Amino acid sequence: MDALQRKTAHRNIQVSVGSDVVTKIAIVIVTYNSASVLGGLLDSLPSGLEEVDSYDVLVVDNDSRDSSVDLAQRHPIGARVIQMGRNAGYAAAINAAIETVSADTDVVVLNPDIRLQQGCVRHLSERLSEATVGIVAPQILDEDRTLSLSLRREPTIITAWSDALLGTKLAGLIGLGEIVAKPALYQHGGVVEWATGAALAISARARRDTGIWDESFFLYSEEVDYMARVRRSGLNVVYEVKARAVHFGGAYHENTYLSALMTTNRIRYFRRHHGPVATAVFRLAIIIGETMRFALGPGHRASLRAALFFSPAPQPPPPA
Repeated sequence: MDALQRKTAHRNIQVSVGSDVVTKIAIVIVTYNSASVLGGLLDSLPSGLEEVDSYDVLVVDNDSRDSSVDLAQRHPIGARVIQMGRNAGYAAAINAAIETVSADTDVVVLNPDIRLQQGCVRHLSERLSEATVGIVAPQILDEDRTLSLSLRREPTIITAWSDALLGTKLAGLIGLGEIVAKPALYQHGGVVEWATGAALAISARARRDTGIWDESFFLYSEEVDYMARVRRSGLNVVYEVKARAVHFGGAYHENTYLSALMTTNRIRYFRRHHGPVATAVFRLAIIIGETMRFALGPGHRASLRAALFFSPAPQPPPPA
């Protein structure tokens, strides 16, 4: 059994209950100073959960300094609120939530800046009922309702160098980059390697077979790791175009801490699976690519510094 599956962590958390209904679908929302966007997600849940008779909503808060907790507790959706008592990271918050639901419950993990479209969860749940499916990713739309290229290939030396030298847009269009840009897949759906973690549905079987999320990834690459382990268990990750959600996110481009953290965890994840020699080549691609884009903004400069001074140790949370 995987070490992550064996792990049992004592968590100093507080749970406030808005509903005591026993359910088979759990909606898990991770918040950190998310009051400006959380209300919109909670408001979208009744429509997104249309024709889903039994569900539970869990809001896991990573020690927000704003009114996220109060908003979640007062919202009429009746969420259970789990207060982590610290900024524990995305994976740790998900693990804290799934510890409180039964083993036969499917889980839908959402960023607070997601807005579910009508019937989204029903379409996700229908795909999860297939024996070969472990995770379902919905179609993600940007704020202006244009299609978001939310599908990804497993990181490789080829994807890293293609993205660095050609740019992510061109590399994706010709099928060499990490971003998947294949129109047919976005139109019809299908099996994928991984998808961005803003909205994911996870089957109870995948939860049992895969274990908990890896908390050493404070933020970013935890979903890459989790979906890789789901695939290794023999289950598929699929993209379902009938299930739709709007994403208002993408803040890492303007946040130097998040840009650096994303780069660091990309390299950490690759090193874990490919070793130090291949990682040096992978890391060099990032250094070259970010050097070429140095003048385009502080996010690129932060990513360059992170690649230059990479450490494989887990990264600490941001300063309060």
